[in-house]
Amino acid sequence: MPGSVSLSAPASGTVPAGGRLRATLLMAGSCLPVLGAVLIAPVLPKMQDHFDSVPGAKTLVPVVLTVPALALALLAPFAGVVVDRLGRKRLLVVATVLYAVFGTAPLWLDSLGAIVATRVLVGIAEAAIMTCCTTLIGDYYSGRVRDRYLALQTMCASASATAFFAVGGALGSAGWRAPFWMYAVGLLLAPAMAVALPKPAPGLPSGQLADEKRPFPVRRLAGICALTVFGAMVFYTVPVEMSYLMDDLGVKSTGAIGLATALASAATVAGSIAFTKLPGEPAGRLPVVFALCALGFVVMGLATSPVLLIAGAVLNCLGTGVLLPSLLTVALSKLEYADRGRGTGLWLAAFFGGEFVCPLVLIAVESATGSLAAAVGLLGLAAALTACGLLWAGRRASSVV
Repeated sequence: MPGSVSLSAPASGTVPAGGRLRATLLMAGSCLPVLGAVLIAPVLPKMQDHFDSVPGAKTLVPVVLTVPALALALLAPFAGVVVDRLGRKRLLVVATVLYAVFGTAPLWLDSLGAIVATRVLVGIAEAAIMTCCTTLIGDYYSGRVRDRYLALQTMCASASATAFFAVGGALGSAGWRAPFWMYAVGLLLAPAMAVALPKPAPGLPSGQLADEKRPFPVRRLAGICALTVFGAMVFYTVPVEMSYLMDDLGVKSTGAIGLATALASAATVAGSIAFTKLPGEPAGRLPVVFALCALGFVVMGLATSPVLLIAGAVLNCLGTGVLLPSLLTVALSKLEYADRGRGTGLWLAAFFGGEFVCPLVLIAVESATGSLAAAVGLLGLAAALTACGLLWAGRRASSVV
């Protein structure tokens, strides 16, 4: 392909020249959807007060925070189609600029309905950014290097969530509009991406002609995407429900709750680091990882003190730190260059879809069981059954071979 560069790193783990700069930009891009998810959370009460006279404000103001994630989950597959047809780099640069434009729009808008509309557009831009960044990691790197950068993506997302929450709270002291200025970072990232990210060259599988058209491998991805929906629920439970579980145990201090959540977040980062050091293939680790997550949930469900609850959360988050990059690595390993954008989009839709339904499922189970702790314990049982099913499927596959 004219003007393209072959950038895949060798399986030995050698980082190609310029790889760290490219990785830095891709990690920064991957954090943009996280910024959108948590940055304005601290100012929602102020925003609620500002729009208090608007009909439906009690519903619409929280939607300002959550609707980008829903748009990302619904539109990531379509973003994947565009990625494969128009190219990763071009779409990433354009989407990053639009992210900044739509993200800062509430600075000048006085209509709550218009603000919600711009948040939907932010979600569309986020779908393109996340799909492009993850696809480019798959294009630029291979083998252990790719595994390392996918784990780093998880680490950056976890760490940036805490940082952006603090930044949003600090900026919010100047008014509810102030945190929206942070979206302008896209205008700094877009030119750097345009200059520093080379256009990847497609690699054709053996025996395939460049002009040969193949059907998209839906069946090959169906299993890992279905597993990812459940994996996302496992991943998202502690960040979403930890404060409620602490409150149920009598802990009212926001400082103590924040510390507990920070410890769990640190465990996720530790799990992501462990992912890069573990031997063997990521698919083979999934039964053990789901079992570790299950153990953490069971401890949390049975906890009678905050210390036990935090211990269970740390166990669970150690597992989820390994789980997320493992699922993504398995998905990318099933994709060739021509399918990687669409495949990544489907995987992201599965993951963010699982995150979206996670609190809804737990609320439903809590209503049936009478307590959130019991609901978390049952989720742990489901994770244990998943681990057993994966172990059985792996052994059956080995016996067939």
